[in-house]
Amino acid sequence: MLTSIKNINEIQLKKIAEVMAIDLPKQLNLYLLGDLGAGKTTFVRYFLQSLGYTDLIKSPTYTIVETYLIQDKKINHFDLYRLIDPEELSYIGIHDYFSSEAINLIEWPEKGKAFLPECDLEIKFQIETEKVRELIFKANSRQGEEILKQIKEGLGEKNI
Repeated sequence: MLTSIKNINEIQLKKIAEVMAIDLPKQLNLYLLGDLGAGKTTFVRYFLQSLGYTDLIKSPTYTIVETYLIQDKKINHFDLYRLIDPEELSYIGIHDYFSSEAINLIEWPEKGKAFLPECDLEIKFQIETEKVRELIFKANSRQGEEILKQIKEGLGEKNI
């Protein structure tokens, strides 16, 4: 299932993150695709804040992964931008992150393809203007389809 939402500004991006954070499964793999500055990390910040996280949220560009425990959920935020060889992921024990129940938000997943699990939902961030984005959602599982349905209902079907 493929869905696109055009003309997304930062306020709307926050609303999408808030809607997605409602009624999450315990296990979810979310791929975040797009160029530098497209809004991937901003989306993750809004998502974590929507779950109640109030501390500083930094991009794991240098550490590759940051783990958050919020409510009863474990959230792993991966940023694979600086990865040179996907095999580097085996050195950080990447499979351990995916063997337990966790929500995995993965920026730049194309850089770690062979070492990553299948994703439930892909979100591609495309820059329209300096402050406006288009988001293209692709559900790859039943869970991904449920989250897309949740987004449509939360934003109102007419907005998608």
